[in-house]
Amino acid sequence: MVDANSMAAKTRLVLPLMIFALVDAAGAAPPLNVGSKRFTESYILGEILRQTAQAAGETTATHQQGLGNTAIVLNALTSGNIDVYPEYTGTIAKEILKLDAVPSLAELNAKLAPMGLAAAVPLGFNNTYALALRGDDAKAKGVARLSDLKAHPELRLGLSQEFIGRADGWPGLKETYDLPFATPRGLDHGLAYEAIAQRQVDAIDIYSTDAKIDKYGLTVLADDRHYFPPYDAVLLYRADLPQRLPKTWAALKQLEGKIDEATMRRMNAAAELDGKDFASVAANFLAQAPGAAPRAAASGDRSNFAADFWRKLTGPDFGRLTLEHVLLVFVSLAASIVIGIPLGILCAKWPASEGVILGTTGIVQTIPSLALLAFLIPLTGRIGTIPAFIALALYALLPIVRNTYAALAQIPRGMKDAARSLGMTAGTILNKIELPLGATTILAGIKTSAVINVGTATIAAFIGAGGYGERIVTGLALNDNAMLLAGAVPAAVLALLIEGAFRIGERWAIPAGLRYAS
Repeated sequence: MVDANSMAAKTRLVLPLMIFALVDAAGAAPPLNVGSKRFTESYILGEILRQTAQAAGETTATHQQGLGNTAIVLNALTSGNIDVYPEYTGTIAKEILKLDAVPSLAELNAKLAPMGLAAAVPLGFNNTYALALRGDDAKAKGVARLSDLKAHPELRLGLSQEFIGRADGWPGLKETYDLPFATPRGLDHGLAYEAIAQRQVDAIDIYSTDAKIDKYGLTVLADDRHYFPPYDAVLLYRADLPQRLPKTWAALKQLEGKIDEATMRRMNAAAELDGKDFASVAANFLAQAPGAAPRAAASGDRSNFAADFWRKLTGPDFGRLTLEHVLLVFVSLAASIVIGIPLGILCAKWPASEGVILGTTGIVQTIPSLALLAFLIPLTGRIGTIPAFIALALYALLPIVRNTYAALAQIPRGMKDAARSLGMTAGTILNKIELPLGATTILAGIKTSAVINVGTATIAAFIGAGGYGERIVTGLALNDNAMLLAGAVPAAVLALLIEGAFRIGERWAIPAGLRYAS
């Protein structure tokens, strides 16, 4: 028997500790979630914000990297999935608030207030848009200003997709300068420099702090009609952030005016040209005096592609990315199975529903994955895994529904009539005859969906859902083929492993007679 006095003593000891733990947990500061867009500079600035906030010691800080274009990151901010991200005054005014001009920060904040947002902490540099030509072409054709383009309709433009669609991008530029070009081809910003270097295009849109302007010998065209507004880098944040995390906010305010254009260009170069990761570039900046150049990066691995690829493939994030990717694939696949097989049965049992169900799942399959993800963000009110799971589950439906329907439709009518003559109910016939006979075909549909999901899941990284796509997104931003392959190769291997696992599972789960008959 336990001594009552001993139990009472233990209770007196444990109870205060439990109360203290609960009070401490309740009083813990909420984490700070930093976001960034899908280009090098935004990644670096996001890391600077995260490390600055983490060093303040008030709370933990996370960085949701490469969330996509302005619309996606803004939705993440307004829905509370992130608290702050680096933005530019021109983008806030033109793209977010749809203003004709770029007003002062005070006026911007008056317009942002109804959205629960605010802008502050000018970082010290203006990263404006511009168009650039190869230096030799610009000299040969006498093109130095944007207005000079009008006389050269033969030039091929390669502009980023976001620039083509922005209110302060291509449509207004074309109208202002009366340019004789049709809407140009869309290129990812990270790939545009390679395209112009290989003479696939003649002019691209650039950011004035891009590291590759000098590397590729480009001539930046003067904006002689002053079309582009100032794009001063600032922090766009949820208005309640300074009250929620005052110590962290005070630390972030210390960044004001600390990054000039030359420093930002050097940091971009450290990532894009020297192969340093974003966290290291940010750490070097924060460890040095404001305005100093980041320490020289060791770039020896860039010259040895195989070594660089292997280092990135086996990086410390491999386990986390693998777990995230596997969860994305199989959780969404499980949902597709739960929904898809009953829908396939419904198609087979009720022919009137066949056209509607197969047609709807077919239409879903044709929706571009990024468009579906962007649509699901406001619908679910969040970024990350939830909209990614929903999108993947929807994409996986068609093979499962179609194969389930086909499996049941091909069973001879006489076999079902014989079962009914023996007194079997419809449910018993389905469970004991139809589904076992159609198992091979149904399993083939599930296998197809699983393999498709492995590839489609890489797109989920564009909204912060993780997985191998995280490396692919980073590789695109940096035009780093080794990083691209470090994400693509594991995804391909995972697809092959899943294919093999299904083959083994089919041999174990389905009797040989049914397999051979099928």
